[in-house]
Amino acid sequence: MSQSSELIDRYFAVWNERDTARRRDLIAQTWAEDASYLDPLMQGQSHAGIDSMVQGVQQQFAGHHFRQLGAVDAHNDRLRFSWELISDDGPVVVAGTDFGVVAADGRLQSVTGFLDQVPATASAE
Repeated sequence: MSQSSELIDRYFAVWNERDTARRRDLIAQTWAEDASYLDPLMQGQSHAGIDSMVQGVQQQFAGHHFRQLGAVDAHNDRLRFSWELISDDGPVVVAGTDFGVVAADGRLQSVTGFLDQVPATASAE
């Protein structure tokens, strides 16, 4: 498995981890200290901001989890990967494509998300 694939596996593990201590440990392993996340509905800065953002998504979409679609595309320090958020009983509720920049230490420096499928009830945070 490539380093890019392992990094993105941890990225999804962060989004799906409900135990606060384990999620924060995964964030520290996966994201640079000054990392950022941005999509049309929300944003997070630093480990604390990313943790808060993930926790908010987990509360809004209780009973759902993220899964990767297809392989990670990578070149130089750039990544592209697609995903979907599905309910535990199957239906897809949100889908998108994210673009990441990898820091010199191999963790994520930034992720910019684009939403391809969004429920009508979604609102900006």
